Amino acid sequence: MKEVAALQLNGIGKTFGGLAVLAGIDLSVSKGEIICLVGRSGCGKSTLLRIIAGVETPDAGTVRMNGTEIAGPAVFVEPEKRRIGFVFQDYALFPHLTVEQNVVFGLKGWARQEARARTAEMLEHVRLSHLADRYPHTLSGGEQQRVALARALAPKPDILLMDEPFSNLDRGLRDSVREETIDLLRALRTTAIMVTHDPEEALSAGDRVVLMQSGHIVQSGTGYDLHDRPTSRYAADFFCAFNKVEGKVRNGHVETPIGNFAHGGTLEEGAAALVYIRPGEIELDPASGPTAGTSLRGEVSGRMFMGEIEQLSVSVAGLSADLRVRSMKRTPIDVKDVHLSIDPGRVLIFTKG
Repeated sequence: MKEVAALQLNGIGKTFGGLAVLAGIDLSVSKGEIICLVGRSGCGKSTLLRIIAGVETPDAGTVRMNGTEIAGPAVFVEPEKRRIGFVFQDYALFPHLTVEQNVVFGLKGWARQEARARTAEMLEHVRLSHLADRYPHTLSGGEQQRVALARALAPKPDILLMDEPFSNLDRGLRDSVREETIDLLRALRTTAIMVTHDPEEALSAGDRVVLMQSGHIVQSGTGYDLHDRPTSRYAADFFCAFNKVEGKVRNGHVETPIGNFAHGGTLEEGAAALVYIRPGEIELDPASGPTAGTSLRGEVSGRMFMGEIEQLSVSVAGLSADLRVRSMKRTPIDVKDVHLSIDPGRVLIFTKG
């Protein structure tokens, strides 16, 4: 027997001021699954989260939790009755309450002794037991985020929603807090949906990435699926800054100034196309040149040291823009003339326009 989805969205639509913010959204979330909802600003991801939470009502479609309809044409379950936890971008902690009191606040209706025991358990989970009597303004950003997480998880919600939960943290702290949060959600087998605009965060944090554009879901899959096998230029551009080389479709290939690339018979003869090449997929050799793939000569026109990675700009005859090459290898500073090797099997090809 097929397991009932923790969350099922069917045909969700929402319009503001005559503008369709969401249209025909279908999404099924399994129990214990962590979903990263991602897309550019204004794509509708936060509105979708608010509809799930019950803060907004859909104009079309239905929302079901564990098989029970909670929003639809004739049904609307109030937010406080949905068994949904929410971690806000600004954490929304009560400044006049201690850490312990903030967590207890989410346990209205619990017996006092049970609420205190559950609070102690959650503070232990987020490693903040020693700060139980502190007030939010005395905590670091990471500690505040963990208090908000403990408060949201304390009532044992069926689903946890997180709206840009790490965006207020500096980069180094953001990575460690995110890792700790995801580890805790997995340990507790919590079903979670996290909204983010950060491509790296989306790829690394979820079991599944759901990419939105203009109120639609354009691709859904694992991080590897969306990064390695994007189905559109929008998806490709969202997760990587590609080199883009223009070409024409001829006899099953896209002909470009840097070589011909097979397109698998998916493009019309004579059509304008774009070959997408990842900066990290171009091999450089200042000496004898590569042994495989498409080989061409270029001249180093600039370089940017990025710590672990070095990025070179390489001008190539026939290209209006330099190719960007990223590598962990160091190219000697005095080297100008280089050989470039591009594996035809690693490029992406899309129609232009």
